[in-house]
Amino acid sequence: MANNPVIDARLSKRFDKWDFDRNGVLEREDFVQEAARIARSFGKSADSPEAEALRDAFVGLFDYLSAQAGGSPTLTRDAYQQVASDLVYVQGEAAFNRALGPVVSGLVGLADQNADRLISGEEFASWLTALGLDTASAKESFQKVDTDGDGQLSEEELLTAIRQYHFGQLDVELLG
Repeated sequence: MANNPVIDARLSKRFDKWDFDRNGVLEREDFVQEAARIARSFGKSADSPEAEALRDAFVGLFDYLSAQAGGSPTLTRDAYQQVASDLVYVQGEAAFNRALGPVVSGLVGLADQNADRLISGEEFASWLTALGLDTASAKESFQKVDTDGDGQLSEEELLTAIRQYHFGQLDVELLG
């Protein structure tokens, strides 16, 4: 595993964000609670189809990370840093997309108000607000993520932006 201070700091921040109960380890329930929190931020109940899709995606992500850590039901910060950095540094784009793609799809399902599976500038600003991020620079961030310049963000563009964020190549945080 390579060391990159930007990537390591972003993974550490992600650990802190996902350790919902603040007990110092990641558990499946932390991911269930994070999905529920995000759904509530979008005004959706935990039993809505969109919230259930996001929950299933987050649980799938936890299960993937857990399997990479030997099947442990909990992930310490060190274990998480190891498997997450392996995903970023070693496994490559396809593995990253398999692990995070369902989460991005779930977020799109919550943010996409007109059900076209694309995120407009207005929907993107709502996305950032729901995740508790700064929306003052939403327009500028949107333009950075909209790589094809068509005024809409596809799931592929969003996933690429998340990957670039974790590689330290883009300063637009999309997972809260």
